[in-house]
Order: sequence, then C-alpha cells, then structure tokens
Amino acid sequence: MSQYTDKDKIREHYDVMTPYYHALWGEHIHHGYWIHGNETRQAAQLQLVDYLAQTAAIPSGGKILDIGCGMGASAIYLAQRCQADVTGITISPVQVEMANRAAALHKVTAKFLLMDAEAMSFTQCFDVLWSVESISHYQDVPHFFASAAKLLNPSGMIAVIDWFQREDLAPEEQAKFVAPIEKSMLVKLHTMEAYAGWMRENSLQIQRSEILNKQCARTWDISLEIIKDKKLWQLAAIHGPQFLTYLRGFRAMRAGFASGNFVYGLLVAQKL
Repeated sequence: MSQYTDKDKIREHYDVMTPYYHALWGEHIHHGYWIHGNETRQAAQLQLVDYLAQTAAIPSGGKILDIGCGMGASAIYLAQRCQADVTGITISPVQVEMANRAAALHKVTAKFLLMDAEAMSFTQCFDVLWSVESISHYQDVPHFFASAAKLLNPSGMIAVIDWFQREDLAPEEQAKFVAPIEKSMLVKLHTMEAYAGWMRENSLQIQRSEILNKQCARTWDISLEIIKDKKLWQLAAIHGPQFLTYLRGFRAMRAGFASGNFVYGLLVAQKL
C-alpha cells in the first residue's frame, strides 16, 4: 500500500474537485488520444474511449462494468455507441450523483453506484470490465484483479488504461520523476508487466499491451495552460495543501512523459 492511496483522501479529492474538473476539463476527466495532432481536447478524449473500445472488441448489447467511472461520461458514451447495459462504480458520492443525472439526461441504459472497487459486490457477471485511470489509486492491485476476474463471464474482456512507471527504473529516477506524481495525484505506479502478471495469475490472457505516451502526452501541455487561471489556485488554497500539491503535480506529469519514466499504457485481456 502506498502512503498516498488513502481512500478517504481520494474520496475527498474527487468530491471537492469533480465539479471543477467538469467546468475546466469537460465531462471526461481522462487523457486525450491524438491521432492527427490538431484535434480538440474533447475530440481526443472521445478518441481514447473509441480506441479502447475497438481494441477490446466490445460487443453490441453487452453488459459493461465501468470501474472508477468518474462523472459517467465514458459509460454513457458506451451505452450509446454499443447499445450496452452499463453499470458504473465510484467511491465519490458527488460523482455518483453527477453521473446518474447525466444518464437520465441522455436517456441511456446506464446506472451508477457508490462502491469501492476493492470491495465489489455483484450478483451478476459482465461481458466487459472497463477501467480508465483508476486502478493506480488502489491499495491492493493484485487483489483487485483476482476479484475482477470473478465478475467476468467466460471469454469476457477486461479493458484497462492506466498510469505506470517504466520497467527497471533506477532509484534516483523513481525519486525524481515518479514520486512527485504519486504524491500529487494520490496514486501508486506499478509497471505494465506487473499488471499483466496479475492478470495472467487470474486466467486473464493478454490480448493487447500498448504504450500510448506518444498519442496522449499533449494532455499535459493543455492542462498546464488551463491551470494558469489564478482563480483555480485560489480555490485550491481554500481546500488545503493537498489540492495545491495536486496542481503542482501537473508539471511533474509533463516531466514524466518527457523523460519516458512515466508510462501511459493500455492492457486488454480475455478470461480463459
């Protein structure tokens, strides 16, 4: 367990900051995926969702569990695009309320529940488990994959995009490039191979493993422009030092991308 993955701190962070994410960043709060380089931020974010959905070959009409669903935008998009029955979970009550409100507005088959991803409880199984930029917040990732595998139907897919650190990172590189990210973003960065190993231990066969740094690094150039707004820093100061540390972490994220010590990666696996 990382000293930074305290659930209460993570819950507080998202309860307070999610409305501001929505105002400043939009309904999707994950990275963008740039194909041509001149797409808008919003278009790039949808391209990330599309790319993962295509890579995982999400079936039409399937049952999807969005683990760490945020404001529900990806789940709603999948419900529309794939005619899927989508359930989303998050530990943030604010996000649950915003997501259910958005689903009602869009009139889609999607529901959102307050649930800890490390203590999932369902009576049904799913065709797809979907998780974008959530697992690195968890305290026991091996246990998460063991639990997740039990929720998949036979031949079901788990589709993951998350934050990682480079393989064989020297201690001084970890201290310089990774530790500031972990502290500011309330995460613990493992390697992609560690995730792949935990998947294999639970009969999840890797179908695709891909580093997306080149297509997604532009996210932090845009983010650094957004946080030049002094009002955002004033707001962060009101909510305490952790939120100021979070904003300072934007520079650490860009430095991590530039150095190659931070890895933004995709993993898709199928249940045997």
